[in-house]
Amino acid sequence: MSAQRPKRVIILGSTGSIGTSAIKVARDLPDRMEVVALAAARSVDALARQVAETGVLHAALFDESGMEGLRTKIPAGVKLYGGAQGLVDLVTEVDADMVLVAIVGTEGLRPALAAIETGRDLAVASKEILVMAGEQVMAAAGKKGVRILPVDSEHNAIFQCLESRPASDVSRLILTASGGPFRTWSTGQIAAATVEQALKHPTWEMGRKITIDSATLFNKGLEMIEARWLFDVEMARVDVIVHPQSIIHSMVELIDGSVLAQLSHTDMCFPIQYAVTWPARVPNSLPPLDFTSLAKLEFEAPRCADFPALDLARHAGTEGGTLPAVLNAANEIAVAAFLAKRISFPDIWKTVASVMEKHRVIPHAGLEEILAADEWARREAAKE
Repeated sequence: MSAQRPKRVIILGSTGSIGTSAIKVARDLPDRMEVVALAAARSVDALARQVAETGVLHAALFDESGMEGLRTKIPAGVKLYGGAQGLVDLVTEVDADMVLVAIVGTEGLRPALAAIETGRDLAVASKEILVMAGEQVMAAAGKKGVRILPVDSEHNAIFQCLESRPASDVSRLILTASGGPFRTWSTGQIAAATVEQALKHPTWEMGRKITIDSATLFNKGLEMIEARWLFDVEMARVDVIVHPQSIIHSMVELIDGSVLAQLSHTDMCFPIQYAVTWPARVPNSLPPLDFTSLAKLEFEAPRCADFPALDLARHAGTEGGTLPAVLNAANEIAVAAFLAKRISFPDIWKTVASVMEKHRVIPHAGLEEILAADEWARREAAKE
């Protein structure tokens, strides 16, 4: 057992799949991780159960309409925070070593920046933070001397492969993609894809929005932009390869031609644990990878003509400024419209491309300009 005290962690987005996995890691490794505060979007009952399980004395709910109901379900000694400002206050006021941001959407950006400002390390599971404001977040982290630790399985894999090597050693970062449910479908079949079909992911159990993003490959496009900022490489050195088995989580090709890969059982507890315990390796109760059970590992190039999300993301990441925020926001609106069965599956890509084309990019934008571009893109996408 380690002589050091457990790392105190605030979990933003505690009732989602990442948040529940993080609580599982804390339960598995109590000498390494202590959950000190929780925040959820609107899941009152689930948050109340987590407060009881973890014993935290601080909790936040983004949807303030549920605050009264939450108060009746938790102990009187727990301090509650509500709304967008409540998330910022939570990470600012609660004594912690790390903030795990697992909020889907843009709501995690302000609390993430607040966490950096107060000197807490950031474990990032929310792509939008670095997609929208990667330049600002990484600059703020550098100024404060805090670490940005990736929790996404793909970026965590790259983090493990690099082991603090400089960006100049990297020829390519290679993100692996499952290919989603439509990997083998024809162009015509993809055009007629239904919501129900798009939600049947072959590998992962995820929320509805991210599952659709996996089907369109926008999820991987956002990860390309995220990788560009996390590892300080230009977009030209970030690639994607389809790997249906999802056993190799990502690879790094070095300038001497060597390729390093990270493999593990498909369980988000692995990257969460490493983000919390880094640089230490700690035993756990998760199953090891059984190579004898792996029939084969397949790889294929992504079909960019049928899945244009990767090209759109590469363009946005290369252009920079406010364009990645526009891509992200337009995609959120388009995915919501598809889930509501108001547009077709290919219309998701068409909507994003149209809004990006209309946008006048502001380079090196500040936070308010980024948020304004986000709001503009949402309005424009809703018109498509």
